[in-house]
Amino acid sequence: MTELMDVASLASFLDIHFGDEVALDVERHQAGHSNETFFITRGDDRYVLRRPPAGAFLPSAHDVGREYTVLSALSGTVARSPRTIVSCEDPEIIGAPFYLMERIDGVVIRADLPGFLTEAERHRVGEELVDSLVELHSIEPASVGLDGFGKTTGYLERQLRRWNGQLELTLPFTRPLPDLEKVGAWLGDNLPESPPSKLVHGDYKLDNVMFVPEAPVRLNAILDWEMSTIGDPLADLGWMISFWSEPEDPGGDVFADLTNVTVQPDFSRRKDLIARYEERSGIDVRAMDWYRVLATWKLAILLEGSYARHLAGATDDPFFARMEEGVPALARRGLTLMAGA
Repeated sequence: MTELMDVASLASFLDIHFGDEVALDVERHQAGHSNETFFITRGDDRYVLRRPPAGAFLPSAHDVGREYTVLSALSGTVARSPRTIVSCEDPEIIGAPFYLMERIDGVVIRADLPGFLTEAERHRVGEELVDSLVELHSIEPASVGLDGFGKTTGYLERQLRRWNGQLELTLPFTRPLPDLEKVGAWLGDNLPESPPSKLVHGDYKLDNVMFVPEAPVRLNAILDWEMSTIGDPLADLGWMISFWSEPEDPGGDVFADLTNVTVQPDFSRRKDLIARYEERSGIDVRAMDWYRVLATWKLAILLEGSYARHLAGATDDPFFARMEEGVPALARRGLTLMAGA
């Protein structure tokens, strides 16, 4: 047993669920900085287990039950999502709620490019990223039993209230961030009119999707659904675009650190991805600069919560120690984007 996983208890739970007794092999997946992910091998079967991180400071940002609900509902739709297996809300089993889903073979593109991705194929990465998002936004929530998954109006107002509230909860445990508060005030003063609500992922970006491990380029799974809800689809696009770096972008903040791969030759430009989304979805994207500011502000608040966990000694992820400078740099990026909006 470790702080994050009681393997014996999990094995007993799965033996009861599947109706047989099979030994487990559990491997912690180290990539990512949100919910904890484990690779589970049970005989010849392979699964992925998701649970909240230890000492989660912002519980609503680590809701694995929400992930399980939306993934189960999307089974059999055009959404490129893994199939769920079982969920457990009892924290006594492994120390926190969790769920199990199928493990899909594929490649997540982060710092390094897979060998099959030639320069001639690189443009397809962004195109597949956009096309998969358009497919997700084409699903009517009521058609898959998700009509009660979120409110159909007021999404942006709720986002501002929610994340301002998260910031107010966090700052007493960290430090003053006046630049970040200025960005939040600007967002409230310049709120755009939302398009019709859609099912939104909430954390849609290049390293939260998976591609088949061979040419031609094909996105085969969207991952990390804990932020999903019904809301403004342009918030998904703005988040995705914010993590899509270009060679001319300034360095020195979290976006630059996390997404350097797309600065290489022959990757699509942000403007082309935005135009592709608008063409294929039919949704007007003229307010995209506002949504990029929103994405930057939200990421800064989320990471300030993780920095608070670091200061409290509740996480062993070295990435969060860097947020001492990383979050203020994001706030400065938000101010720069505001000036150009």
